[in-house]
Amino acid sequence: MSKKKSAAHGASTPAVAQAQRAGVEHRIHSYEHEDSAAFGAEAARKLGVEAGRVFKTLMISGHGSYALAVVPVPSQLDLKRAAAAMGWKTASMADPRDAERRSGYVLGGISPLGQKTPVPLLLDDSAAAYETVMVSGGRRGLEIELAPADLLRLTRGEYAALAKE
Repeated sequence: MSKKKSAAHGASTPAVAQAQRAGVEHRIHSYEHEDSAAFGAEAARKLGVEAGRVFKTLMISGHGSYALAVVPVPSQLDLKRAAAAMGWKTASMADPRDAERRSGYVLGGISPLGQKTPVPLLLDDSAAAYETVMVSGGRRGLEIELAPADLLRLTRGEYAALAKE
C-alpha cells in the first residue's frame, strides 16, 4: 500500500494529514459524492469494495462525555454494547450539530482521524478480520484505507463488540 494524496480533492484534510505525519501506510480513495444520506453504502458501492470493509464513524454521548463508535457500514450500532465498552450505564447518538462541532467535520465526512476535539474511540472487532479497512477521510467522497491496527494506534482506540447481532 502506498502513501499518496488525492489530487482530485485538493488540499489534505486533518485526517489525511494525521496519517501522513505518522508515516502509516495508507491509500486515499475518492469518488463523486451524490446527494445521499447513506454515505458509507455509497462509498462501498462507488469504490467497488465489500461493504463490511467500509466503516462509519458515529459519535455517541453518555454521562456528559463523548466517544466515537466505528462500525461496518452494513451494521447497526448497539448502543448498550457501546455504553458498556465505555463504562457508561447508557449511551445515545450525539446530536448531529455537536458531532460536527466537536469533530470539525460535516456529517457524512466525519473521520475518526484528525478530530478537532479528540474523544475515545471504539472500533468494532470485526475490523480485525481485514488487512485494511476504509474510514472517512474527512470529507464526503473521500475515504482513507489503512490497517485497523494503525487506526487504533493513531486514535489510541480499542476494539469492542459494537454491532447489533
